[in-house]
Amino acid sequence: MRWSCLGTKWSSSNISWKPSCFDALVSGSINLISTQKCEICQLQSYYEYNSSSFAIEYPKITFSNSQNDSADNTKANIDHAKAVKDGSIQLLQVANYVLSLYVRFRNTNQANKLLEEIPNRNVRTWTIFISGFVQKREAGLALELFRSMQREGVYPNQFTLSSILKCCSYVNDVQMGKGIHGWILRRGIELDTALENSILDYYSKCQAFDYAKRLFELMTEKDTLSWNIIIGAYLQSGDIEKSLDLFELSPFKDITSWNSMLTGQMRNGFERNALELLYEMVKIKLEFNRLTFSIALALVSSLLILELGRQIHGHIFRLGTCNNEFVSNSLINMYCKCGEMEKALAIFRNMHLGNLRMQNSNIFSWSPIVSGFIQNGRSEDALKFFRFMIHERFEVDNFTLTSIVSACANIGILELGRQTHAYIQKIGHKLDSFFCSSLIDMYSKCGSLDDAWLTFGETNKRNNVIWTSMIYACALHGQAKEAIRVFEMMIHEGTTPNEVTFVGVLTACSHSGLLDEGLKYFRLMKEAYSLEPKAEHFTCVLDLGSK
Repeated sequence: MRWSCLGTKWSSSNISWKPSCFDALVSGSINLISTQKCEICQLQSYYEYNSSSFAIEYPKITFSNSQNDSADNTKANIDHAKAVKDGSIQLLQVANYVLSLYVRFRNTNQANKLLEEIPNRNVRTWTIFISGFVQKREAGLALELFRSMQREGVYPNQFTLSSILKCCSYVNDVQMGKGIHGWILRRGIELDTALENSILDYYSKCQAFDYAKRLFELMTEKDTLSWNIIIGAYLQSGDIEKSLDLFELSPFKDITSWNSMLTGQMRNGFERNALELLYEMVKIKLEFNRLTFSIALALVSSLLILELGRQIHGHIFRLGTCNNEFVSNSLINMYCKCGEMEKALAIFRNMHLGNLRMQNSNIFSWSPIVSGFIQNGRSEDALKFFRFMIHERFEVDNFTLTSIVSACANIGILELGRQTHAYIQKIGHKLDSFFCSSLIDMYSKCGSLDDAWLTFGETNKRNNVIWTSMIYACALHGQAKEAIRVFEMMIHEGTTPNEVTFVGVLTACSHSGLLDEGLKYFRLMKEAYSLEPKAEHFTCVLDLGSK
């Protein structure tokens, strides 16, 4: 199969890139949209890999991104004091305004005190307070406030209901959301497009796709957001063909629609479809925003098309967007994945020399550099970076720590691996399955099977990844009987093995010459778990037979 995209012929058997007409098509057509809060929210959603990248756009409390929160709170306190002094605080609209300031600047204690002091709270008062907690994702408190509002006899409006539906999606409370929907219908509340979109978005995020599809079909008026939400629902459910059909039918296609289609295709493993969509965006001269550039660079990273990445970087440079934190992090990640570490380091240095050492950039820019060093066989450089991060008190995320543990395993530095493990326990990072398996792998490769057993024993929730890591650890140390015992424990506790698990067991049998046991587990693959043996399984069996 051959692919024609961005002026390049693609072969599924041999992916290659040739100079294209990308420059000619994009030149003069990409106009970078100015930084806006809604765009920043989109970018944050993208990096967090949220299940749905469509945001409901209603009048709501938006929290300040200012680095000087104390100054913001001082302003709220001053305005409050002035209102108390001149008596205007008795006016409900003034009280609501001050309340919105406290909520916006996250001063929930003062906001709560003021709420209690307002004698005749109306629906706007309650909606301001509730939406504040919804924005902070404190769903439990928001729902309790909603109940208090109802007990007080205050009737919710469309904005209140939109906030509460969003709350239900945060806690994945399908029944409560359905109850609110039913209550809206029974009360005869007018369903405008905005409220219908809130309900549609709620059903999509709670994965109640049948309800979402039915509601979309019944909607008399659909706007851009309606189409984006339902397309996102199909992407989330993995129905790529239907999502593409709806995308073609949609009369409203803004940059958010295209960005969401790109990310949806990539999340479902259809990177080449995403590349075709990117080509279409360029062809129709659609204006790219920062999120589009970040997605395009992520696509380049997954397909390892360095030349295309360089062309995109050139356009970003000409548009003066290199100093944007999100775009710079995407560039760093792209160059690391494509093996261009020196270029990634140059962008990294430029970020920090340009006073972009924001709290989030500590994670997003450092992590790709550390993992990039490891992926490109430069484990010692990764460890140097890690030491510097600790010395400078940078925030370290689980991904970076997992990369460092892998680096220790690659070059066999047991003591540093132990120190990293102790550091993780000291700062209170939660050990997820991948991190625990990395620790087990590191200890076994560094020759300390006892430490691997200790880490395995301290793991409360053991999934397939952790069990398999322990089986491999035993196999590596020639303890086939122990590897088989761990495998049997895994089966007994109800965890289903996969192909990788069986490679570990067969490897253990092969190393110790356990022919009968090896053949038993080889047959078990297909007979009990319907797993087709692959080349690595046959290799283990052949090796076992030769011994």
